[in-house]
Amino acid sequence: MAVADGPIPIVFENSQVVVVDKPAGWLSVPSHAGAADPRPVVGTRLQRQIGGRLWPVHRLDEDVSGLLVFARSASAHRCLCSGFERHLIEKTYQARCHGSAPTDSQLGQWVRWTTTLMRGKKRAYVHPAGKPAITDVLLFAIDASSLHFCLRPRTGRGHQLRVELARRGCPIFGDTLYGAPGDNDLMGIALRAVALDFSQLEDAIDLHLPPRLALPMTAVEGVAELVLSRTGGSWHHTSEAHPLTPPE
Repeated sequence: MAVADGPIPIVFENSQVVVVDKPAGWLSVPSHAGAADPRPVVGTRLQRQIGGRLWPVHRLDEDVSGLLVFARSASAHRCLCSGFERHLIEKTYQARCHGSAPTDSQLGQWVRWTTTLMRGKKRAYVHPAGKPAITDVLLFAIDASSLHFCLRPRTGRGHQLRVELARRGCPIFGDTLYGAPGDNDLMGIALRAVALDFSQLEDAIDLHLPPRLALPMTAVEGVAELVLSRTGGSWHHTSEAHPLTPPE
């Protein structure tokens, strides 16, 4: 999805929360280089777009697209970050991958992958001294050129989903960092955050959040109910109670 100079697509908003469909190739929040970094930033653009301060609740990698949450107040930010920390909000990703079905996956059934991951300067890798990484995985379709997965990270290790797929011989389309061929027709990588489940979050009513937000699936009709059925989970989030830079 290319946004260029257009508005960031807003999927849901109210007085407490804004949820957008982040484009691939954009940073979620400013990098440490600040204004010296030429890459586009969703949070910065969105603040100008809505004309108000935003607090980032979690992040997506630059190359990943999909649902991204911002709070519109410090109190909403605290509630949402607490929900992430206590594993009360679930995030579902969809990935399109190269290769053959891994031996530890089963078409049409959820399985759990567990390992220990260490984060290097650019890449993450499996290492016995790393931190536990847990992912629930559904291989929901296989076609002539691709494997289609849904993934629910139960921990928030950097590049967790990308490593787990690549080390099983099925790197995500466009993910050259983890061994996939280059794809000039693809912006970013074929990993997309497609659903958020707030149904277990006690503060969801006070924040006026729906039980679930979901983007359309991009492959194989008729699997949405299977794919989006809730099983609980967690993923990487930020917990600093600071807004982004005020809009100019």
